[in-house]
Amino acid sequence: MGLLDGKVCLVTGASRGIGAATARRFAEEGAVVYANVRRPKNLDAYFEELSVHCPGTAKALYFDVREGDAAKQAVMEIRREQGRLDVLVNNAGVMKDAVIGMVSAGLVREMYDTNLWGGVNMLQLASKLMMRQGSGSIINLCSIVGMEGNAGQTAYSASKGAVAAMTKTAAKELAPYGIRVNAVAPGMIDTDMYRSIGEERMRAQIAKIGLGRLGTPEEVADAVLFLAADLSRYVTGEILGVNGGASI
Repeated sequence: MGLLDGKVCLVTGASRGIGAATARRFAEEGAVVYANVRRPKNLDAYFEELSVHCPGTAKALYFDVREGDAAKQAVMEIRREQGRLDVLVNNAGVMKDAVIGMVSAGLVREMYDTNLWGGVNMLQLASKLMMRQGSGSIINLCSIVGMEGNAGQTAYSASKGAVAAMTKTAAKELAPYGIRVNAVAPGMIDTDMYRSIGEERMRAQIAKIGLGRLGTPEEVADAVLFLAADLSRYVTGEILGVNGGASI
């Protein structure tokens, strides 16, 4: 028996990094996984392969989480095919750095548009379906910088801090309907997005990690799995740090 046997799950931003690792981990635990990708990248074959090699199944859904109609159509497709949605993982996000003097209105809009509004949009759609069934688990991807702040990341850290606040508020609002809302706040994780900061800066940040290394997407996916599964059935409104003892 897998931890997610028979559960219908939607993972956004699943083309790479933490999202891809989460989709795979869920399929390994027996879930029916819908993996969101913003741009068509011919990933159908990859997710079909997961379905062959894992107890669960996986299917790609191509849409932008910021676009209301497209996101609604995707959730309705899940409802038509499965009749329910048990887990939403709000992972889709973008990261661009800028010191305070270089922060523009456009940069702030971009960070909030995807990192906050995209998550709120998906939360609204998923919770409507979950309210009808009286159960569900929503996991938002926050960040250590959203909790602690970080020099040079004003816009990004502000958007992730907003995700943390949204998580706690939504948890209170949706608890009467049997829906749990939590977040995972990764630290420095070995993804393409993180490596874009450059080798020199990356080495300096690794020196601040208690465990002395970057985390892996799979380690974050394990934390997401805990919050998705019934193991955490009495946990809601929490921000789970996955950072190896990092200080920033």
